[in-house]
Amino acid sequence: MNFNINNEDSKIKGLKENVKHFIAVLSGKGGVGKTTVAVNLATALAESGYNVGILDIDIHGPDIVRMLGGNAIPTVDEDEKIIPAEILPNLKALSISMMVEEGKPIIWRGPLKHSAIKQFLGDTKWGELDFMIFDLPPGTGDEALSLFQTLGQSDGVIMVTTPQKVALDDVRRAIAFVEAMNQKVIGIVENMSYMRCKEEVVYPFGKGGADILAQEYNIPVLGRIPMDPKALELLDEGKPITLYYRGSEVEKAFRELAENVAKAVEK
Repeated sequence: MNFNINNEDSKIKGLKENVKHFIAVLSGKGGVGKTTVAVNLATALAESGYNVGILDIDIHGPDIVRMLGGNAIPTVDEDEKIIPAEILPNLKALSISMMVEEGKPIIWRGPLKHSAIKQFLGDTKWGELDFMIFDLPPGTGDEALSLFQTLGQSDGVIMVTTPQKVALDDVRRAIAFVEAMNQKVIGIVENMSYMRCKEEVVYPFGKGGADILAQEYNIPVLGRIPMDPKALELLDEGKPITLYYRGSEVEKAFRELAENVAKAVEK
């Protein structure tokens, strides 16, 4: 397959002209709630009045669709441009899982994933956005590499971790990867930070893990997200916490995260 490099470059240049801030959400390992953070960060920013797009780049484990409700689907216009699904009037989303049969695995090698990511970026009508949030797969594989090579400089990467030492070890590797790609880490989100049981606060996965990383790398902790069984139930039902769990402690944590991210990239 032959690619017109100049045309590809012009498409990415056009995207950059229409999007103010690009934020990638990454974790060192799976199971730490990276997609939960990406989805609720996007919805919180949208509810704050920003125009937001969220792009699922986790090709093999795309989960944003379930957490966003699973009903909206993208379309294609007469120019064969992808039109992202509209979740809210100012929130657009796109995921490979919107385009394939439910439950069907994506069995692709690196070059196919790279081509798909370029299409998601350059051949999609995102319109004018304040924020584009990328939900990356965990680790330092093809998808993150393709994104940063295609997009170039982003506003930064948010690292998601739990307080566990094993999670911190993997985050260190991910931070080294981000730096090798000439990107910057704008902050850490500590998910499953604690759980409130009546009046007692417990720490199921340990305490202070994000603080260790913050001191080690001189980067801020942008948010601490508590565990809440009700929040997990809502996400499984396709109901983002920021939209359907008003007044909860976990909703407040995501609102604060969104405020901190906006301040970090706009100052």
